[in-house]
Amino acid sequence: MVARYLLFWTDSVALGAIVTTLAASVLTPVPVLAQPPAAQTRETTSAGVPLARAHRVVQGPDVDGDVLGDAVWDGAPVLTGFQQNTPDEGEPASERTEVRIVYTDDTIYFGVVCYVRDPGTIIVSDARRDSSLTETDSFRLVLDTYQDQQNGFVFGTNPVGLEYDGQLTNAGQGSGGTGGGLVRRSGSQQQRGSGGGFNLNWDGVWQVRARISDIGWTAEIAIPFRTLRYPSGAVQTWRLNFQRNIRHRNEESYWAPLPRQFNLNRLSLAGEMQGVEVPVQRNLKLTPYVLGAAIRRDAHTRATTLGDVGADLKYSLTPSLTLDLTYNTDFAQVEVDDQQVNLDRFNLFFPEKRPFFLENAGLFSVGQPGQLELFFSRRIGIGASGEQVPILGGGRLSGKLGRNTNIGVLNMQTASVAAGGVPSNNVTVARVRQDFRNRSNLGAMVVNRRATGGLAGADDLNRSYAVDGRWGFGDTVMLSGFAAGTDTPGVRGDAHAYNVAASYESQRYRYGGGFTEVGPAFNPEVGFYARRGYRRVDGAFRTAFRPENSVGFHEWSPHASFFTVRNFDTGQTESEWIHLDNTMEWRNGFWMSTALNVTSEGVLEPFEIFPGAIVPVDRYDHTEAQLRFRTDQGAPLSVEFFSVFGGFFGGRRTQLSPRLSLRVGETFNTQVSWERNDLDLPGGAFVTNLVRLRVNYSFTTRMFVQALVQYNDWARLWSSNLRFGMLSDANTGLFIVYNEIEGIDRFIPPGAGRSLTLKYSYLFDLLN
Repeated sequence: MVARYLLFWTDSVALGAIVTTLAASVLTPVPVLAQPPAAQTRETTSAGVPLARAHRVVQGPDVDGDVLGDAVWDGAPVLTGFQQNTPDEGEPASERTEVRIVYTDDTIYFGVVCYVRDPGTIIVSDARRDSSLTETDSFRLVLDTYQDQQNGFVFGTNPVGLEYDGQLTNAGQGSGGTGGGLVRRSGSQQQRGSGGGFNLNWDGVWQVRARISDIGWTAEIAIPFRTLRYPSGAVQTWRLNFQRNIRHRNEESYWAPLPRQFNLNRLSLAGEMQGVEVPVQRNLKLTPYVLGAAIRRDAHTRATTLGDVGADLKYSLTPSLTLDLTYNTDFAQVEVDDQQVNLDRFNLFFPEKRPFFLENAGLFSVGQPGQLELFFSRRIGIGASGEQVPILGGGRLSGKLGRNTNIGVLNMQTASVAAGGVPSNNVTVARVRQDFRNRSNLGAMVVNRRATGGLAGADDLNRSYAVDGRWGFGDTVMLSGFAAGTDTPGVRGDAHAYNVAASYESQRYRYGGGFTEVGPAFNPEVGFYARRGYRRVDGAFRTAFRPENSVGFHEWSPHASFFTVRNFDTGQTESEWIHLDNTMEWRNGFWMSTALNVTSEGVLEPFEIFPGAIVPVDRYDHTEAQLRFRTDQGAPLSVEFFSVFGGFFGGRRTQLSPRLSLRVGETFNTQVSWERNDLDLPGGAFVTNLVRLRVNYSFTTRMFVQALVQYNDWARLWSSNLRFGMLSDANTGLFIVYNEIEGIDRFIPPGAGRSLTLKYSYLFDLLN
């Protein structure tokens, strides 16, 4: 049997070679440009890493995007000499990039000049805040203010001045080890949680302006020191790195060079910025909001109008320790969830999107993102059916004590919902983590939930606790693990969970493996688990080849992964998955994957996969073929296609998932996707359809309108979400949101009806 699978894989390799040859003959290769002759000697530290020196000025530059026309930048050293990570690893960047750094008493500025010999090749795909910088010409910088090589702040922009920022934790590798990390399966794909290592939803107060000219494009970035967190001391040294994307070449280049297996998050390989004179941190921000809403549940009821007020307060107790308080917290401006189709018997994961819970979320993450998380903030303020539970208020103390000790304490109080018999709850989370050299750390966390008020029972509480750690060896090896337990009155049995994992990453090879055990009584009520009562083994291998002198072809990456899950009590197989894959990438952005999946599902209890279709107890062994293909995602029109064909729970499944994306400049983006599952099982034949339409129009980088329309016949509903936003600093401002949820075939889903909400918030910087 193994020989048959390897033969299929060999055939897949042959197919990949044929497709590569055909693609090279029909697809126009992107020419490789020579490095501009201009150059400058790079200053380095005694350790040989690139060195930057910021230039102090009395008055900062006018932040208008004109770097070369502002005399403030004249005295600043020019940082250049970027080196490619892809496509031509180790070679000088094809276009010259210059960065200048100046600072005043309260702000640090970055002046960026991105030379382009043919400005007509500049690609700009979006203008919305925090939009992806992958499919556009772009510039990013990362600041490791504590020099701990694990945590940092990322800021980025593109040629029209898009605002992109995020928080980096654990060098972007998240809380779970490679072996125990997220395994994406066809038909039940999970979305990563906030513990994924990079928190894009963190929003700081800063400014950026950019402009396109006949030399290329330029940008000016102004970051107030109060937006950052840093240790005590008047003069400091920070780690930093810069990344430039030249989209028409699919080129990534870095100021501090990085091997192909790493990205900007690898802070241990960043350069240094010395001699930064920082001010004493003075940070007190108040963000109140007012809200008005009209809600109509169905055609037979009158609309209900309501108004509300609330506020958030942020205060820096020290330069590195921040207190956040919230009263009557509301998240009306947040986009609704992407619907999913569940064709399995395990819980689906929906990521946290609410801003208050996302700041420093990586610190509170212990477990395996999207699979097993000891603390999952989405359990606070959202009921089991997705309904909103009012949050009365709460607070969070988070940051660092010294350079290497991270602490976090979160306490939230929800209101009771008498109509649903839901009691009010108080949730407390306490976290400490000590960072060590070379990406290593050791931490502990406790989570406590207790019901309060008249609807609360005498023993309505739950506690979770855990220890976790990571140990790095050189730049290639990482060991990680955690051990956790829960305490729930009335619940008996094995209530523990633990994981050990290891990974190895070199330029050519990547390995990973891990073991996880979760007891059947493990019950983190303020956490998330896809399943419990199991033992799981994971493994993965990947290699990559970049052939020289190829016409249009960039990289071929064969890889394999597997996991096996056995029942904790009986040892019976619950799931097994072997994935043999060949991934091919062309320099023009085309990408294809051909794969074979060998699956085994041991159903220990019958379950209803679709209304009227029951999957009985049995063991189901199957093989399925998988094909993925996408065109250049940076082009105005692009296509992505995913399909699976093969056995499924004793029958057959055909899954087709096409997606079409269209953009007009940076202002208009639309995407329509369709996931169709056609199943013919012994318990019945049925078809599911999930259609999703997104439309985005940006009037400016801070004013937009977005629409998300979804049709899901498996869940028997369709929904629409229309948002208008006019943003101010840190993603505050005016939001007008229209939501509608309707059932299919007279089905009335939870939260059905229509609502129109207007919310306005404003950030007051009280000490500056």
